[in-house]
Amino acid sequence: MFYKGLWIPFLGVAALLGAVACSNSVSENPEDVIVVPDVPADTLPGDTIPGDTTPAVPSVNVDSVMALLDLVKFESAGKSVYLGTDVSSAKADERPKMKVEFDYDFSMGKHEVTCGEFNSVMKSVSKLQVACENDSLPAADISLFDAILFANAQSKIIKRDTAYTYTRALFGNDNHCTSLEGLSFKPTTNGLRLPTEAEWMFAAQENWTPEKSWNATNSKNKAQKVCSADYSAKVCDMAGNVMEWMGDWQGTFRDTTVKNFVGATDGGDLGLRVVHGGGFRTEPASMFVYSRGDIYAVTSSTHADYVGFRLAMGAIQKPTWLSREGKAVASNIVALANAITVRGVTEAYKVKLVFRNDVTGNLVYIDYNSGSLAPIEIEDDIDAYHPDISPDGSKVAFCTGLEGVNSTSELYVRDLNPAGTGLVKLNVESAAIPRWRVLDNGDTVIVYVTSAGNNKDDATFFAQSTWQVPFSKGKFGTPEKLFDGSFHGGVSADNRMAVSGSTRFMTRLEDVNGNAQTYVWYNGAQACNVSLSKDGSKRSLLLDFAPDFAKAAVNMEYGVHEIVFVVDSNGTLIQGLLAPDSCSFDHTEWVYDVTPRTNGGHGVATIVNKDGAHTKITLLDFRDSRLIDLVEGEELWHPAMWANSADNQAFGSLDIDSAGVYALPNCGEPPMLLRYKLELLWTYKDSANVVILGSSRPMEGVIPALFSKEFFVINMANVPNMVYVSEHLFKNYVVPHVKNLKYLVISLDIDLWHHADNSDYNFYYKTYKDYPGFIYDENHNFWKDGYPEGLAEMTQSAYGSDAYAHYFRDEMGFVRLDPGSWTENPLVAYDSTWMSYESQNFESAFGHLENILQLAAERNIKVLGVVFPQSPGYKNTGSFGIYGIRRSEAPALLQRIADLSKKYPNFAFMDENKMGDHDYTDDMAINQDHLAYTGAPQMTARIDSALKSMK
Repeated sequence: MFYKGLWIPFLGVAALLGAVACSNSVSENPEDVIVVPDVPADTLPGDTIPGDTTPAVPSVNVDSVMALLDLVKFESAGKSVYLGTDVSSAKADERPKMKVEFDYDFSMGKHEVTCGEFNSVMKSVSKLQVACENDSLPAADISLFDAILFANAQSKIIKRDTAYTYTRALFGNDNHCTSLEGLSFKPTTNGLRLPTEAEWMFAAQENWTPEKSWNATNSKNKAQKVCSADYSAKVCDMAGNVMEWMGDWQGTFRDTTVKNFVGATDGGDLGLRVVHGGGFRTEPASMFVYSRGDIYAVTSSTHADYVGFRLAMGAIQKPTWLSREGKAVASNIVALANAITVRGVTEAYKVKLVFRNDVTGNLVYIDYNSGSLAPIEIEDDIDAYHPDISPDGSKVAFCTGLEGVNSTSELYVRDLNPAGTGLVKLNVESAAIPRWRVLDNGDTVIVYVTSAGNNKDDATFFAQSTWQVPFSKGKFGTPEKLFDGSFHGGVSADNRMAVSGSTRFMTRLEDVNGNAQTYVWYNGAQACNVSLSKDGSKRSLLLDFAPDFAKAAVNMEYGVHEIVFVVDSNGTLIQGLLAPDSCSFDHTEWVYDVTPRTNGGHGVATIVNKDGAHTKITLLDFRDSRLIDLVEGEELWHPAMWANSADNQAFGSLDIDSAGVYALPNCGEPPMLLRYKLELLWTYKDSANVVILGSSRPMEGVIPALFSKEFFVINMANVPNMVYVSEHLFKNYVVPHVKNLKYLVISLDIDLWHHADNSDYNFYYKTYKDYPGFIYDENHNFWKDGYPEGLAEMTQSAYGSDAYAHYFRDEMGFVRLDPGSWTENPLVAYDSTWMSYESQNFESAFGHLENILQLAAERNIKVLGVVFPQSPGYKNTGSFGIYGIRRSEAPALLQRIADLSKKYPNFAFMDENKMGDHDYTDDMAINQDHLAYTGAPQMTARIDSALKSMK
């Protein structure tokens, strides 16, 4: 029997978020960051900012754009180019050769953007000014984010729409842009931008002359004036001088043809980007037009003094991306908020979002603790609706029926991973709108309804029913009927409240004696997208059709679905959030948090634009009354979000925003590596007696698990690593905290000893200041006065990357990589004559090694220095290894190091390279200077034996 309850108006505590433009994101900016631009993103030359009569951007003669920017037009329409190569020795991400066709023309800078150009424009955008001897040198040592800010600023100057949008910009202590949150590339605009990899290759194929470039043989180890090399092409410095940023994410190629290729849909777990062209430190013979990376992983925040960029322009009306699976994608899905922003609302780093891509019918998810914000689509032929994430965050339930449609539906559960493994189907006639919950006895169940049709007819509604089914160990149990009625908006944990919201807001309430009644709330007005909270507060979200009584309650006019309302367990309307101008909401759901909270809470919803397209998913923050856009695309439906704030709690007096926070979104490889290396140290500081320090060579070449039982080994080698990084780690972290330390193993990479102490290769020179965990440690004297309990746990739960976690947690710091080969003609990536003009850097590194040996001697710690093998092919070059030193110089330098054992009896020298005459076979190598997992056991066994001999 139905009883129509009375709707109760606002009681003065409701909060309505002020409207903002539908096309813009709302974001809160911490006080310690600089936000750019200072004018609205769509401001054009001659425009004024509201309240200001001064033009925001100076006007220019648009007809002079080409001459002003020195752009060269390429008539590429109807033509093609090949990316990559079929050369077997090329890197895996450069193979196979892939054909790209164009249906548009584009323009590209005749030369790389110069220092003068860059600094002049960037004065109004950020504090970054690159240091150059003169204005005609290429602008270098800039991140991809810096280049994008420049491109946007130049677009405004020439009165063009910007090709990039973002919600906020963050800057590091060195004024480089470290993050453009919500960055989205708009290829259909005709603004200035970075060239696509395909465009750059199209221009380079007829302008590739490495032997005439500024390179390691003639550059004197520094960049030279643009277009000053001996060339005759219409664009210059495609090879040499400085490497150049592409606009693409770095994915893998396919043996196929792609039209209007604009890169991968994302950069994978590491967020990799593409650079091309070689630089002033590269040998001409090592410059290949197809090479698309650097020695180290290149991410958006990376910057190096040999990497610059040039601009391109040309609208790409029908762009094509390639997904991780190699599938052509015409409409890309872009994440807009990073893990730090999401944590600001959910109080958790461990957060996952899943939703339906209505273009494909597939589920897409984002793991905010994966190290990458890449939306991952689970591709199959099942039409998936209404996903919900399991309480442990590992699985997703979904159905094939749609809310409001009275039809049969199938219910599935699968793993929340790229392959969507573990797919199982509930064997019942019909099941729709799955919702997970955990019972008081600890059992995990899924609540579902037999049909998700609308509830405007009582008889039809009660002809359906609400059920729950146990789910454990990847299998369904036996379904159990809860009650009649299709209450697909959710059922409370105690079963005493259930809601439905299509087309009426119907509520089933049960008293303490088990007597139940069903009510129609909201004055019987049409309400939909009802969602019952999972935190025990029994609040509901709903959208309405703007009835007069609701307008009176909020004292404003609004349209259908323009306000998402919150009602309490009595049907009282207590809060509302207003959609952006010209937009509305759809698909509202509460966020599920492992830790129940009732202090305001948060939800998710889709944003519908004026044309009816579901183009964004937004996070509803009811505590601070704001919207945070999470993702944008063509048609995004049915979001569900899971958070685990239980793992992100403070211990003792430790600061949750600093302790163990050694990495941040877009941080690149060095801090992410150190984040997990320090996690190892804090976790095993009382167990380890052997620590490995050094570069990527021991990181990929020494396996802790294969040492003898008497050794407990953690591999703390990192990238990039010079000896001063190892010294910093040893002095401030290892010695004070690894109480049982007996042995230190350190790599002796003398070919890497060319970088100065104040270079970016020394992470602890200045880069560490951008990450709160390192500053926190430093401000507490690295906890030398006593380890703070809980630091290990807080580091484990801090922002990170699942890809790194797999290697470092399971393998104790070892990175297991598949074999390639030593390569017969190995790369010489750095001028082999560097000792002639940078010998002071070698001497400095040598001094840092002595500091390590002295400190170790004082603590009775034995040190094994290891020279790791490189390609035997270097015997046919003039170089000791990939980063130079003349072969004629290397033996004497190695002997100097070996002789340190005379001064420091605790030191032993182990040369496994032997100037290329080693016994590490071709199938043991990844590339010219790293061992694969097939060679690591041999290296590990020899180090194990050497340590035993040092007793």
